[in-house]
Amino acid sequence: MVTTFKKICIYGVGLMGGSLALACKKSNPDIEIIGTGRNEAHLKQAQFLGVIDSFSTDLKAALDGVELIVFAMPVGAMEAAFKQVKPFVNDTMVLTDLGSTKGNVVLLANKIFKTFAKNFVPGHPIAGTEKSGAAAAFAELFQKRRVILTPTVLTEPQAIDRVTALWQGCGAEVIEMPVEHHDEVLAATSHLPHMLAFSLVDTLSKMNDKQEIFKYAAGGFRDFTRIASSSPEMWQDICIANAESLVDVIEKFQADLSVLTSAIQSGDKETIAKIFTRAKEARDQFCND
Repeated sequence: MVTTFKKICIYGVGLMGGSLALACKKSNPDIEIIGTGRNEAHLKQAQFLGVIDSFSTDLKAALDGVELIVFAMPVGAMEAAFKQVKPFVNDTMVLTDLGSTKGNVVLLANKIFKTFAKNFVPGHPIAGTEKSGAAAAFAELFQKRRVILTPTVLTEPQAIDRVTALWQGCGAEVIEMPVEHHDEVLAATSHLPHMLAFSLVDTLSKMNDKQEIFKYAAGGFRDFTRIASSSPEMWQDICIANAESLVDVIEKFQADLSVLTSAIQSGDKETIAKIFTRAKEARDQFCND
């Protein structure tokens, strides 16, 4: 039987960490959740909103008696957080993260936690909104969403089972995937779309008639560019952390965009129709899954 966690610590109580805390509380009202992080004001707000039960900026106090530590900060801040936590980690603690890239996180965890790396279960919930902070957190964020776990050969099966059960209790579908494959897949399906949204809005914002452009933007534009309101800090970290896979898929997209550009310039209706038809068929099939 998989044992549930009685006390967990969320390191970084923002949208993702806060939503996990609320989802855990909804699933198991008896669970105790303590928050920690750099910003005491943010932690006070999270406690006031009922996202966490208590908080401490003193890591020794925050981790006292904790069975699970959840690292819920941008991937660029993981190394510092791992090093700060390391002196207080013991063999009874399970560790996991919510980072959007896994290769760099796994390397850091193995290097910093050493013998305790066996208790680290790398994770990535495929969920989120363009908003940030504990005030944006809600318990249903992970309902019917996928959570990818990328355990390594070092990871203890019991730790995987406990983290899996935690996410399933939050209403998520848990799947396992190799670290390298995760970063390749997410570069194409999540990271590239964010790059396109950021880049498109930035391009339009530099045009002379930008006020009129944004004024008359229809629903499709708003839907497509919604994710450009996401945290720049978080996404710049993701770019650097998953640079190899991301650049590869950006270059593929640029090559295909050049084909479409040439077809438009030459009035090649057949090529344009083929591209649009393939895209529609793929999108329709995806939406029917």
